[in-house]
Amino acid sequence: MGPRWIGTLLYVPVLYGLGWALVRPLAFLVPALPRDRLDLVCTGMALVLLLLSLPLRIERVWGEQQPWRQLGVVTSPARAARAFVRGLFKAALLLALVAGALLLSGQASWRGQVSAAQLLNALALLLGVGFAEELLFRGWLWGELEQHLGARRALWGQALVFSLAHTRFNLGPVEAMALLGGLMLLGLALALQRCADSGVLWGAVGLHGGLVAGWFLLQGGLLELAAEAPAWLVGPGGNHPNPIGGVVGWLGLAGLILMRRRWWITAERASG
Repeated sequence: MGPRWIGTLLYVPVLYGLGWALVRPLAFLVPALPRDRLDLVCTGMALVLLLLSLPLRIERVWGEQQPWRQLGVVTSPARAARAFVRGLFKAALLLALVAGALLLSGQASWRGQVSAAQLLNALALLLGVGFAEELLFRGWLWGELEQHLGARRALWGQALVFSLAHTRFNLGPVEAMALLGGLMLLGLALALQRCADSGVLWGAVGLHGGLVAGWFLLQGGLLELAAEAPAWLVGPGGNHPNPIGGVVGWLGLAGLILMRRRWWITAERASG
């Protein structure tokens, strides 16, 4: 039968709402718990609910008997490791381009200071954010949209939803649009990475998580960003810039997409 739009639209908000309802009593039991910690626990609970409910949804709504394999999570350890390392390597290249541009332009200086706590945080970002968001966007959402819209529109649709979910609309209009465009390119690059890995999700996890964790380390101690560094170079966001929205980020992601143009053509033909 396939998914219905109402189920697709409400699935994640319902999970998050249930997570919030289950965690909310902590605010009364532990009044001193900071709001950001409470939000983090709520997000973690929503992720647990996603992991529990997603295979059931894939089986019943998509009609797939091997949900984790269909989502690209379960594969041979060797294939998963190869895909993950390839994605991580691409993330390192993209970040090297950004860091190199900042250093050569004089908008940053090298500090090379990273603490053990920062390394642990980076590892948590690499595995936690990388896996959770790729499972959600390039796993579940892409699959649902493909059944609704076909391969070509789903490719664009998942990238659009991903970019809207991550754009900071409290920025100025130019910066917000630059960030939106960069995130759109990232969503396309991550989807094409999964295509190139024959449906395995771990390459996209390595690429996405590597970018988040790597920039955290660069901004947190490896680099000293100049206070006057222009947003078009370092990325929009003020004190917390996102290089995806800068010109180097755009060019790097565009180059990555061009490298994967074979898989773009494959998606186009699948919709024809």
